[in-house]
Amino acid sequence: MQSPSTPRVALISGASRGIGLAIARELLANGWSISAGTRSPTDAFDGFPAERVHRARFDAEDAASEDAWIADAMARYGRIDALIHNAGILSKSSVVEATDDEFDRLFAVNVKSPMRLTRKAWPHLIAAGAGKVLVMASLAGKRVRAPEGTLYAMSKFAALALAHGIRHCGDPHQIRCTAICPGFVATDMADGVPAEIKTRLTQPEDIARMARLVLELPPSASVAEIPVSWQVESEY
Repeated sequence: MQSPSTPRVALISGASRGIGLAIARELLANGWSISAGTRSPTDAFDGFPAERVHRARFDAEDAASEDAWIADAMARYGRIDALIHNAGILSKSSVVEATDDEFDRLFAVNVKSPMRLTRKAWPHLIAAGAGKVLVMASLAGKRVRAPEGTLYAMSKFAALALAHGIRHCGDPHQIRCTAICPGFVATDMADGVPAEIKTRLTQPEDIARMARLVLELPPSASVAEIPVSWQVESEY
């Protein structure tokens, strides 16, 4: 188990914008170090202490980038305490319209890469003691609302199952995994919605605070899922 006197380290995929960026900033503001995995270089973390920010190239469609990211983060910090799967892509195709190629890409990014990345980081999470994994799923992984969201929902149902699988596999090592399942969030995906609705949406910072709470809980508290919506739904 690593010394508690050094800052905890979180790897965050898709950390250059939206929810991933909000989580990174929340953690940095509260004593964590981060390794931000992004497809392109980013200046989003300028102004934070350089010794607590590591930038790495990460592309969910490039398995080699996962190996390099983990190796570089370990070389920089010597530990990995948390892994946050935030990178993902959207689909607006129904299950009767989607092509095989679209299905394959969606599942490669939203499911296969997080599974693979967890496997590669697993020894380091065990070594850290009481490691944490967060899977940014979606309310789309808990209910299906419209035909155009059905392919995306399939991938998020799978991501939610992945989170539960990690939770079971981690139990002997006190590695806890939580799926955070937001509805519509005020990120760039909401740019086209009317202003009166956009002001009511869940904010990325709301999700970031939930993420930090889960990451900082002791292993005696295993939180399987956190569903959150900006509006009252029949279930949520």
